Formats: sequence, structure tokens, C-alpha cells
Amino acid sequence: MIKMIAIDLDGTLLNNQKEISPANKRALQAAKDQGVKIVICTGRPLRAIRPYLTELDLKNPGDYAITFNGGLVQQNDTGAVIEKAALTFAQVQELITVAEALALPLDVVSDEIVWSLPTAEGRQSIYGQLNPLLDVRDTTVAQLDPEALYNKAVVAYEQTYLDQQLAKVSPAVRSEFEVIKTRDVLLEFMPKGITKAYGIDLLAKKLGITAAEVMAIGDEENDLPMIAYAGIGVAMANAVPLVKAAADVLTESNEADGVAQVIEKYVLEG
Repeated sequence: MIKMIAIDLDGTLLNNQKEISPANKRALQAAKDQGVKIVICTGRPLRAIRPYLTELDLKNPGDYAITFNGGLVQQNDTGAVIEKAALTFAQVQELITVAEALALPLDVVSDEIVWSLPTAEGRQSIYGQLNPLLDVRDTTVAQLDPEALYNKAVVAYEQTYLDQQLAKVSPAVRSEFEVIKTRDVLLEFMPKGITKAYGIDLLAKKLGITAAEVMAIGDEENDLPMIAYAGIGVAMANAVPLVKAAADVLTESNEADGVAQVIEKYVLEG
């Protein structure tokens, strides 16, 4: 029996217009009415998903979200952090050096503020364009607060150049950080071992839920760990090949109510 549905947003729950379809909304509400925990799992901060939580009626006591790709487990109603993992300031400085060497624009996310750094002359980050709900502020390396909490670092830039430079990221950097593409134009750096599966496992244990009782639904590389972790790992039809290969179930695309279809088949009919 599925007791938790862990679900990605972009390319999964949201269609290409960044909307939740009526069918997806109905299926999630029906699952919730059966007592299933609906947990949004995203690379975004809580600030950037609040409208969706409101739309899905997921801002009540006992509702949770996994944010920053597993870096935070939070209560949706208060924003209280149940568990957290973050980059050290030394790691942030190291990633700044990496970004400068690769001529990539780097943003570091600190709680709900995105600090945009001048690490690539002539190349501007598009992170703020990807999600207008983000609070993006320009800063310099010298102005960063060594005592602040840094949840992750991101590079948001045109795909061809980003992929070209991503290929140059050294094995040493990959051994220290989770280096993952979360969208075709978005590369993220997280502490090693911090993934959506990490966050889901922390929450599941808190709630007394086993991995076998979790359904995870996603489409991108950062969804791969949670799909491998879950009792039922679901890949969207629009998922990248790695995710499809790891999934137990393949559903329809994010444009064809794939989330609703898999929930109706494996949760509501189960």
C-alpha cells in the first residue's frame, strides 16, 4: 500500500505552461483523502512553490515538502525546517573558483535569497528568468556572509555552452559534490550524498513509512535517486533516458496527465 507520493514539479506535476492540470489535482486530492502523504520534492526553495502548495491544499499541519533537492525537509504551513544539509562556506568558495575557471555564471542560494555572482564576464545567469518567484540579488564574492546558510549553488545558462563546460568539471569536484542537471539549462551543486532520496528517507522515517510504501514520480536526473529508492519509481514519458531506465513504471507525459494516470492505477485502484 502506498502511503507517500513524492512528486517532482517541473516536467512532472506541472505541464509546459507551469500549471497543474485539473486531472492531476483531482488525483492528488483523492489520494490525500485516502490518507496518503503528498510531498512535493523540488530543487526550489519553499518560497518558490508556495502558490502550488496553496492550490493543492498542502499548507496544513502535517504537510511537508522536500526542497533544495533533499537539502531541507520542511513543514509547509510554518516553513519550519525538520532536517537540513548545506554547503560549507569553504565549499561555496571552491565552487566560485570552479565557476570562474569554466567561465560560468554562478548563483548561490541562501534560504530564500539567491545571490548572483560575477564569475563569468559577459555571461549573465538566467536563474531568475526560470522562476520569477525567486528573490535574486546581485552581489560580489567579498560581500558573501561566511556565517550564512548556503543550500546549493547553481549555474543557469544556455544549454549548448553549459553542456560544453559541464564536460570539463573535474573528477575531484564530482567526488566532493552532487553535480546534477535538473533542467536542460540548469546545473546544480549540492553536498555529496544530499539528494531527493536522502530527504524523502528522512521524512519517511519520521512518519513511520518504509521505502516500499513510497511512490516517487519524476523526469530529470535529480529525480533518479528518489525513483531508485521508492517502492514504485515512476518516470514520465518525457523523462530523460536514465530516469526511464531506472523506473519501475512509465506513465504518460506531463502534457497528458501522466501523474493522474499513475496515481489512479497504483494508488486509488490499489
